[in-house]
Amino acid sequence: MLDIISVTRTFGDLTALNDVTFSVPAGRFTGFVGGNGAGKTTTMRIVMGVLAPSSGEVLWDGRPITASDRAQFGYMPEERGLYPKQPILPQLAYLGELHGMTPHDARTAARELLERFNLGERTKDKLEKLSLGNQQRVQIAGAVIASPKALILDEPFSGLDPEAVDEMFALLTEFTKRGVPVLFSSHQLELVERLCHQIVILRKGEVLAAGGVEELRAAGPTHHRIQADADLGWLRGESGVTVIDLDGPQAEVSFADDGVGQRVLAEAMARGAVRHFAPIIRPLSDYYREVTR
Repeated sequence: MLDIISVTRTFGDLTALNDVTFSVPAGRFTGFVGGNGAGKTTTMRIVMGVLAPSSGEVLWDGRPITASDRAQFGYMPEERGLYPKQPILPQLAYLGELHGMTPHDARTAARELLERFNLGERTKDKLEKLSLGNQQRVQIAGAVIASPKALILDEPFSGLDPEAVDEMFALLTEFTKRGVPVLFSSHQLELVERLCHQIVILRKGEVLAAGGVEELRAAGPTHHRIQADADLGWLRGESGVTVIDLDGPQAEVSFADDGVGQRVLAEAMARGAVRHFAPIIRPLSDYYREVTR
């Protein structure tokens, strides 16, 4: 478990983070979302020890994190960190050695990862010779090469096509199954919604919301969609019913409580066949816009 506790970071008069608190549970994907300048990268740098907090602390397994702990983390920074004019295999092997791997083990792991990403024939290529998507694959390989105990990834899916995203997600899932906590940032809300167990929303250095995907999706009013054979115009006169949209036998409504919903369903069935009656599962992007508005 990785815990960020009441972390504040200032740069002169600018408060980049203000009392930021959230947890990254073991074996879970935690999505870190927010606009440019929200403080996501600053938070990740503090977790990795690149920056020190002005106040607050980072805990690993319930105790203050140490440099030794961080040395066992996999980190993918926003600005990336590989050398464009150097061959990719030696670079990955070097990163493995920095994490304490033997030269032989590091090169073996690097080759296996490159083979997995269909780059086994390009081990001698310079990074700059690869497409942007393949460069991103190499960057992720560098973050996971030493079997990290935690993964901190800043925009790891940027520039990847859907097939590559699935490929990377499959790799990262192997780590969560071992109990590794994964924190990654992204501007792609649909992707975060699909991949993550929980989400942290940051705006102007403050946590606006944190919780499970279903929990956040369910926050706020729930709308229902109804489709019947008969005209649903009668819904406009029902107490406890707010009509959002109505077009003959189709309607989107909200109910004051569950009892109203059951009453409306019974009435609709009494008037004819009901083809569809269910809550509308709204996308995470709707909730995000509400809380960051």
